[in-house]
Amino acid sequence: MNRVYGVIGIKSKMANWNADFTGRPKSTSNGDIFGSDKALKYPMKKMWEENGKDILYMKKLIKINDKIVPMTLAEKYKDLVQEEAKGTATINVIKNLFSFTDVKNFGATFAEEGQNISITGAIQFGQGFNKFDDTNVEIQDILSPFRNPKDKTGKEFLSANGEGKVRDQSTLGTKIIVDEAHYFYSFSINPKNYDGYVEMIDEFNGYTQEDYQEFKKVALVSATAYSTNSKFGCENEFALFVECNDKECYLPDLSDYIKFDSEKREINLSDIEKLIGDKGTIEVYSNPFKLSVITTSTHKNIFTKEVIAK
Repeated sequence: MNRVYGVIGIKSKMANWNADFTGRPKSTSNGDIFGSDKALKYPMKKMWEENGKDILYMKKLIKINDKIVPMTLAEKYKDLVQEEAKGTATINVIKNLFSFTDVKNFGATFAEEGQNISITGAIQFGQGFNKFDDTNVEIQDILSPFRNPKDKTGKEFLSANGEGKVRDQSTLGTKIIVDEAHYFYSFSINPKNYDGYVEMIDEFNGYTQEDYQEFKKVALVSATAYSTNSKFGCENEFALFVECNDKECYLPDLSDYIKFDSEKREINLSDIEKLIGDKGTIEVYSNPFKLSVITTSTHKNIFTKEVIAK
């Protein structure tokens, strides 16, 4: 298959798509809100795992000496392939790594004892910048039903056994969300990244059309399917796929060419369509109930996959 380029759009309404370590939505030094590529890959990997695919880079907990801890990378590898990477021929470890769906798509860094492997993934994502003009960060106070023994607020009184003083204040917490944001991630798929491995690994066909179709499935629905407390309200609302007509097709970050009208919730793809011309075949998916798309390309409902009449 030839190269593929595209854009994935994620809506976040009264939710927090990607928080930093302070709990606030990730932002640049000048205040532009964005989502990292890791935030987009995680629900994809989660959906693949739930569908029975082997996923290497997902946390799995084990019990060690009455403690619950995450597996190491070496332990997770052994858990999936039933053999240790240490002492195994490097070419066989690479072959096993390519059997994991996340590695096949996104690549891997596997630095374990006796192995030092780096695989550049066929799929590369940019950062997903918010194009909505009027995004506000909302902070909600949350009252816990439990008292924090280290909390210094509230009234002080003697404990039941009279040995110490305690406070009567319940724990307070916060939930930080945005009222509305629209993130646009650009991506590229370069199957040629695996050409060298095809020559070295028996029965390995590189990045195939079937791999692309598996990626396309999760690219359209995985954010919508992944509902946690902070992610409820985050959903797939837009996707653009450009399948190149020949191998000599090189395109820039397509998200830069998307015009988004915040007032109308409208995407204009005219610049992208002019840029691509006859270089590739364009396919567009969107939520027609919440988003308007100006396009002359094939346009489908992101939920039903039915063609939307022009």
